[in-house]
Amino acid sequence: MPASDAPTEEQLLLAGCRAQDRASQYRLYQRYKSAMFSSALRILRDRDLAQDALQEAFVDVFRQIESFRGESALGAWIKTIVVRSALRVLRREQRMEVYDQERHPEPLVAWHDNLTGEALEKAIGELPAGYRAVFCLIEIEGYMHREVAELLGISEGTSKSQLFHAKKMLQVKLHHLYA
Repeated sequence: MPASDAPTEEQLLLAGCRAQDRASQYRLYQRYKSAMFSSALRILRDRDLAQDALQEAFVDVFRQIESFRGESALGAWIKTIVVRSALRVLRREQRMEVYDQERHPEPLVAWHDNLTGEALEKAIGELPAGYRAVFCLIEIEGYMHREVAELLGISEGTSKSQLFHAKKMLQVKLHHLYA
């Protein structure tokens, strides 16, 4: 077999996982766990819940590995499963609330020049769960409103509205940090 036809490391890993080889499953988990944990943590804002979501997601990954057709990158396919798992945990924990902007009207403010990643991460973490989920999925994970609506079981309009209000709340929170 010519060198160019040799299976990639990822293809070998997939073949091992499809054969239910524990060592291959462990290597796949090790390869993706950190990035996937970060995605779950951004949605859930709780390390224990994120770990639960990650564990449930990888159980699903190994159960569904036969359905992976390679139409997207393996990491993207796994991330979709992790995001769905995190959202299930979020619903199960009954943390998915819709923020009532009528009770908390805040003016729009400009971003501060000295904004740090730490301050932004803290402000995102303080958003109501519904806003945080939509914000993270769209602005951090790169999903489209249509996809977020499907994942969360909401309308596209609700997704757009929650993103707008999440950004508005972030501006206010960050303004108070730097005021």
